[in-house]
Amino acid sequence: MNNFKHLLVIRLSAMGDVAMTVPVLRAFVNQHPTVKVTVLSKPFLKPLFTDIKNVTFYAADVNNKHKGFWGIYILFKELKLMKIDAVVDLHNVLRSKILRFFFKLLFVKVAYIDKGRKEKKALTRSKNKIFKQLKTTHERYADVLRKLGFQLNISNPKFPKKQKLLQEVISLTGCKEEKWIGIAPFAQYNSKMYPLDLMEQVIANLATKENLRVLLFGGGKKEVLILENIAKKYSNVINIAGKIKLNVELNLISNLDCMVSMDSGNAHFSAMLGVNTLTIWGVTHPFTGFAPYNQPFENAILPNLKKYPNIPCSIYGNKVCNGYEDVMRSILPKTVIKKILESL
Repeated sequence: MNNFKHLLVIRLSAMGDVAMTVPVLRAFVNQHPTVKVTVLSKPFLKPLFTDIKNVTFYAADVNNKHKGFWGIYILFKELKLMKIDAVVDLHNVLRSKILRFFFKLLFVKVAYIDKGRKEKKALTRSKNKIFKQLKTTHERYADVLRKLGFQLNISNPKFPKKQKLLQEVISLTGCKEEKWIGIAPFAQYNSKMYPLDLMEQVIANLATKENLRVLLFGGGKKEVLILENIAKKYSNVINIAGKIKLNVELNLISNLDCMVSMDSGNAHFSAMLGVNTLTIWGVTHPFTGFAPYNQPFENAILPNLKKYPNIPCSIYGNKVCNGYEDVMRSILPKTVIKKILESL
């Protein structure tokens, strides 16, 4: 046991990785209600944590005020005033290492994530590949808190209640009178994206079903334009991308009956809210530990692994094995459609 009263939890990026901290911190504060937690992350991610008791948010302005070594020192001086007595580094990159070094000078207890690079390398190499399920990122996060002496069980989740739809959502979607399916077809790398021509076949088929509404998610001007053009073709398909802020988007996601996402951030947004989440995988694989929280393995729609035995080629999708550029095309639209309809 320990006497820690106030933890600083560091996870600055990426969006999906920050979202994966949410169910872990929710479990933590439920099991340790006297401990205060301050989450340090990028400003726009603040809405992810608004519903978690005992958790406050501190924005790191890494592009301006808190940029570079001296910026991190300024950030440290600001955080020092909060009387933090333990640092939980869930990022373990240069910026967080410098920040926790400053705290160590004050004899503040520090724990940081083991990213499991060795076993991830064994999983992604093509020769002598060790193909097995690795520890999930959620458990790796929980392990950092356990290093500080906390007991933590994240296997029995308590999700927040479905939120009452905000007026901003209703003005876009109308009142909810049918099943809502979210589709988030984009990812950071093309290797993790289901081809848009195939995804449109999925959307076109779902658009013919009664009592279904399809909501399209994305971000960035190019993605917004693509989704807007798809949505125009179908009466019960609505593009959400570019129209609402993150806090409103989370309100909408909590009311979905199913989210269909790539191996990307939207999958983690819906999973942290307890929404049924289907994921479509390309050159990455759930065994890497990045599957959305508390979702059964059957919810992962995978390519033909007999035809493409080197999957996963990489952890993040930034590396593609030769000849694996089109692995997603081994997943037929009818397979995706069947999975969605079954999940409803």
